[in-house]
Amino acid sequence: MKELMRNVYLKDGTLVTKSKYGSHYGEKVFDGFREWIPWRSKLAAMILKGHRLKLRGDEKVFYLGAASGTTVSHLADIVDEGLIYAVEYAAKPFEKLLELARERNNIIPLLFDASKPWKYSGIVEKVDLIYQDIAQKNQIEILESNAEFFLKRGGEVIIMVKARSIDSTAEPEEVFESVLRKMGEKFKIVNHGSLMPYHKDHIFVHAYKSE
Repeated sequence: MKELMRNVYLKDGTLVTKSKYGSHYGEKVFDGFREWIPWRSKLAAMILKGHRLKLRGDEKVFYLGAASGTTVSHLADIVDEGLIYAVEYAAKPFEKLLELARERNNIIPLLFDASKPWKYSGIVEKVDLIYQDIAQKNQIEILESNAEFFLKRGGEVIIMVKARSIDSTAEPEEVFESVLRKMGEKFKIVNHGSLMPYHKDHIFVHAYKSE
């Protein structure tokens, strides 16, 4: 078994997180580990593509676009001594996210529109990391506005960019180039890359808030 990150391992060719919890979305659970399926989680895909995050486990994380909590559940395994604020706007997946939060004490679910950060500014504190997976045309603006409110100086961001959500008529590479240019104005980009073959026309971008 090979350790890739804190509480993240490659076990017999399968990506897993060390966990004391049961299955959340149908993934296999065995010997204190939960299978982390890359086709279901872009963060898992990013890790399998070779990119890592240096997490101590006590970070405060702000997750934008939490959906039903698939990736949130694994991130909660990683920052098991920290806290995750998880924002989701759609009521149906939020119900599943609530179930997850009832099971774990390090997830705070928030039913809000992530494009209006001032509405939850009295709830969310300054965080070490913002993770965003929102398939909307203005996803970069959403990240920037939330970073202004909540990201610590020198804090990190991970954004999963879906080209077709930003511009369905342009070539994905053109969209990605535009996104990287725009993000470079507000953030220091550390790395970026494709999520193929797990997620088509997606890239991840890892960056820091400029000092």
